[in-house]
Amino acid sequence: METEQLIRTLAADNAYRARPVGWVLALALLAAAPVSVAMFVAELGVRPDVMTAMRNPFFDLKFAVTLALAISAIAISLHLSRPEASLQGWGWLLLIPAGLLVAGIASEMMMPQRLPMMTRLVGRNSMVCLTAIPLLSLPLLAAALIGLRHGAPARPAVAGAIAGLLSAGLAATLYAAHCIDDSPLFVATWYTIATALVTAIGALAGSRVLRF
Repeated sequence: METEQLIRTLAADNAYRARPVGWVLALALLAAAPVSVAMFVAELGVRPDVMTAMRNPFFDLKFAVTLALAISAIAISLHLSRPEASLQGWGWLLLIPAGLLVAGIASEMMMPQRLPMMTRLVGRNSMVCLTAIPLLSLPLLAAALIGLRHGAPARPAVAGAIAGLLSAGLAATLYAAHCIDDSPLFVATWYTIATALVTAIGALAGSRVLRF
C-alpha cells in the first residue's frame, strides 16, 4: 500500500472514531425512541382521564421523577464513557429523583387521604408496571449501549448499569402517561423495582458489550 493511501486510510479511521459519544448516544436514543413509543401505543396507551389527572400534582410528580432520573443518568453515562472516569463526584445526581420522591411522599402524608397507605402503595397496576417499564426500556437500553461503545468506559458493568437507569427513566416517563396510580408511595415502590431490574440487565449487558 502506498504511503499516501495509508495516511488517508488512517485519517479516515481516526475521523470515524473521533465522533463525540454524546452525539452518537443522542442519535441512537432518537432512533430507538419510536420503537418504545410504538410499543407503548400498541399495548398501553395514554390513560383515558389524562386531562383530569393533569390537575393532580402527584400525576405531574411522576414525570418530574422519571425525567430527573433519565437526565441524571445521561450526564453520568457521558462522564463514564471516558476511560479515566469514575462515579466519584457524580453519583449525587441520582439523589435528585430520590429527593423529589421523598418530598412527594412527605407531602402526601400531610394531606387527608381517602385510601389507606398500603392501598396507595400496592395500587391497582403494580404487575403492569413491573412488566411495562422493563419491556419499554429494552430498545432504549440497546441504543444506550451502542452509543456508549463509542467511548471507553473503564468499568463496563457500572456504565451498563447507568445505561439501564437512563433507559428505565425514559421508559418510565412513557409508562407514567398510562399509569393510573399517582401516589408517590406507588412510584417509590414499583417504579423503583422495575428500574432496578433494568439496571441489573444493563450491568450484565454492559460488562460484555462495553468491554474493550
